[in-house]
Amino acid sequence: MCAGVTTFDPLRRAGVGAGDRVGVVGLGGLGHLAVRFAAALGAHVTVFTTSADKVRAARDLGADAVVVSTDEAAMRAAGPLDLVVDTASAQHDRSPYLRTLRLGGELVVLSTAGRYDLEPMALLGRTMTLSAGAGTVRTQEMLDFCAAHGIVADVEVLPLAEVGTAFARLAKNDVRYRFVLDVAGRAAAWRS
Repeated sequence: MCAGVTTFDPLRRAGVGAGDRVGVVGLGGLGHLAVRFAAALGAHVTVFTTSADKVRAARDLGADAVVVSTDEAAMRAAGPLDLVVDTASAQHDRSPYLRTLRLGGELVVLSTAGRYDLEPMALLGRTMTLSAGAGTVRTQEMLDFCAAHGIVADVEVLPLAEVGTAFARLAKNDVRYRFVLDVAGRAAAWRS
């Protein structure tokens, strides 16, 4: 639920709807949900990823456009966007994403880790905010929205005995999109 409301809240606060242009930085545990939510709200969704291997996955989730963020020309051509939701947990320069925003646009950063690197002029006419969750009312709204639109998180269920494997794969960024550890050994019952 936390990943869901963390990505849903900034979209709702921004009033995202049909015709809005939304960017999503990162396609992991948070990013894949942000893409699904923004698409279900009717927005034109652009995903920014460092990995060309994630282009198809982003489109399958509902992205209208995918930009490999290491391609400077593609980054310059990516805007103008109304809102960018930065779900990437690794420290990175946010200036390129600020420059994809229209004047008056907003970059919402969901990671509270590390320093925030950016060029001050990239903020000119734009805003950057930090968001890390929401309350119970927004959580219920998110759950109702998920039920109405058939949105679920993509998870990989592993038995508790494989917790070491999960950590090793997390370190290699080898997870699609979240791990769930089956503590009680009942995953097979959930799937039937």
